[in-house]
Amino acid sequence: MTLRYVADEHGGTVVREAELEVLDDGPVKPTRIWSRVGRRPILAAGNSNGDIEMLRFAEHPLRPSLSLLVYHDDAEREFAYDAGAERSIEIARERRWTIVSMRDDWKTVYDVEQ
Repeated sequence: MTLRYVADEHGGTVVREAELEVLDDGPVKPTRIWSRVGRRPILAAGNSNGDIEMLRFAEHPLRPSLSLLVYHDDAEREFAYDAGAERSIEIARERRWTIVSMRDDWKTVYDVEQ
């Protein structure tokens, strides 16, 4: 048995299906969260189009939540990339998610090799 995320006007829901469960990105993220935690998150953070469903799943009209999108736009200190994040940035603006710009909002970007 596997779980599947179905989008709706209330932030989506998780339904059961008679299929083999495989790890994947995008619409499967909410089902992975539900199968591991057993509840809807109040905070979700992502950085790509593969995180849209997870960020939407954190939303719910009956309680506070935070959907946070990290925008990799600092070519000088880290690296800038929009490829694979175009839709998530557009949806984040439409849905008024918190967008954190690495260039404008982060004072320090940590280099793990130092």
